[in-house]
Amino acid sequence: MPFWQRLLLGDSALLAQWAAESAGQAQGEKPEETAPEEAEEEQNLQAVTPDKIQEKTISGSGSGYVNAQGISLFNRTEKTVDLEAVAKGGSSLSFQKAEAGPQVLIMHTHGTESYARDGTEPYTETGVARTTDTSYNIIRVGDEIARIFEEMGLNVIHDRELYDYPSYNDAYDKARAGIEAHLAQYPTIQMVLDVHRDALVGTDGTVYKPVLQIDGVKTAQVMLLVGTDDAGASFPDWGEHLALAMQIQQQMNSLWPGLARPITLRTARFNQQLTKGSLLVEVGGHGNSLEEALAGARLFARSAAKVLLERVAQ
Repeated sequence: MPFWQRLLLGDSALLAQWAAESAGQAQGEKPEETAPEEAEEEQNLQAVTPDKIQEKTISGSGSGYVNAQGISLFNRTEKTVDLEAVAKGGSSLSFQKAEAGPQVLIMHTHGTESYARDGTEPYTETGVARTTDTSYNIIRVGDEIARIFEEMGLNVIHDRELYDYPSYNDAYDKARAGIEAHLAQYPTIQMVLDVHRDALVGTDGTVYKPVLQIDGVKTAQVMLLVGTDDAGASFPDWGEHLALAMQIQQQMNSLWPGLARPITLRTARFNQQLTKGSLLVEVGGHGNSLEEALAGARLFARSAAKVLLERVAQ
């Protein structure tokens, strides 16, 4: 197995669970017996120092990727995915006009996730690459996405709750309850965007940060993650979510080539079954700086908003 694939399978924060799932299946276990409904991120990251960080622009080349129609997908399920068929099937996501009520909910299952500290970002860590300081954790990135969405005409609620603090292991259960409460209060919400940052660590301890230069600015790459029913939980319309992610990935890379990492398809649902437009988005990794993440978040938000505004009823 190529080194980069080993790195992703073994050490990426949200992808390590897949390796355990695959190992269980290799021993003859059923997927639903080895994969939790909502997979949790690894918590044993090592302290990050600048000498351990290496820049990496991640593309869809190499084994394990499916590429078609300008789309790149890393398929971590047992499903065979025809990207052309998914694109043709499309997404039924639609919004009422902004005046009718909130259209998009931005939230964070792992709200304490944060970025590499340097002299300009000396926040106090709550854990490795985590902090409850919302000026420096992933909540700040959500603020930026919400700002751009609203600037472009979408009606947004940003849930700034730290669902992973003080207890981390039940974050997805707590987040689901939070999402359901918002949907009950605001039935006009048709999209839930769960914003995270990734963590990519090599077997030698190297921290890889997904980054590229856009207009002279170091910008964190952005990855969309789509869940499925492969873990045994009901999620019949996951293909529509993938179709939506494909549209957003195309928009990102048409405006800013290389901004989008390959979409990742996973076995668990990640609470995406709750609305037609739910997606998980990874803005950079724990090796990126906050400024790089904010730069990526702004470009992602402008790309995604263009796609979403086309789905507003006229």
